[in-house]
Amino acid sequence: MDEVLPTVSGLPWTGVEYFSTTRRGGVSTGPWHSLNLGLHTGDDGEHVAANRKRLGAMAPSEPLWLKQVHGTDVFDADRPPDGTRDGALAAGVPVADAAVTATAGRVLAIMTADCLPVVLADTGGTVLGVAHAGWRGLAAGVLENTLRAMRGRAPAEAQWRAWIGPGISQRHFEVGDDVHQAFADADPATAAFFAEKGGGKWLADLPSIARHRLHKAGVGNVELSGQCTYGQADTYYSYRRQPATGRLATLAWLKPPAGSPVSHAADG
Repeated sequence: MDEVLPTVSGLPWTGVEYFSTTRRGGVSTGPWHSLNLGLHTGDDGEHVAANRKRLGAMAPSEPLWLKQVHGTDVFDADRPPDGTRDGALAAGVPVADAAVTATAGRVLAIMTADCLPVVLADTGGTVLGVAHAGWRGLAAGVLENTLRAMRGRAPAEAQWRAWIGPGISQRHFEVGDDVHQAFADADPATAAFFAEKGGGKWLADLPSIARHRLHKAGVGNVELSGQCTYGQADTYYSYRRQPATGRLATLAWLKPPAGSPVSHAADG
C-alpha cells in the first residue's frame, strides 16, 4: 500500500512497535466512515475486509483478532488454540479480552470505540500484552490478569511499562452508582476518579482508573494518549456518541533483536 494510514502512538519503546488507528483512511461509508475494522458492526463485510487489508500492510504479520466480551480472559498467542487451555473459540477466533506473546513479529490486536486499548510490555521489549479495558473488564481485573500472564515469561528483574490509547474521557463518560460502587467498594482510592453529578450519576475518569490500577500492579511507567474518542468525532469512532459506528484497532508487536529473523506463528 502506498499510503500509510493515520495512527496515534506514544513515546518510543525498546523492542516494541504499537499504534492505534483513527477512523480515517478506509473505504467504509455511512456511520462506519471510513476505516471501520469491526466485522460485527453492521458494516459491509467487503468494506471491513478491505480496511483490514490496508491495516495489515502496516504490520509484519496478520493481526490476531479476538472476540471481545468485556471479560478478563487472556489468550496466549504463542500456543496453538485448543478451545480450552487458551480460551473458547468463536468461528476460529479466540474469545478473550487480552492477548500476550513473546514471539517477535506476532501482531496482537484490540478493537475499541470508547473502551481503553492498553499495551503492556517489559521495558526491554521481551514480552508483550494488549488488553481491552472497558469499565466492566477493568473492574474485574483484565489488566492484572494480563500482567500475570506476562510475568511468568519475563526476566526476573523485568520492569513494566504501559500505554493507554484513545478512549472516552471523563467529561463524556457518565455512569451510575453501580459503576462507582464497583470500583470504590473494592478500592476506596478510586473514588478520586469520579465526579458526582447528582441523581445517582457520576463522571468517571476511566484512563486514570486504569493508570491507578496498573501502578498498584507494579507497572512503573504508564503513558496516557490523552485522546478522547467521544469528543473527537472527526478522528475516532464512539459507541456512546453513535451506537451504529465502527471500531478502531490498536496493534502491537515485538521487534526482533538486531540481525535476527522475525518468527511468525503458523496460525496467523
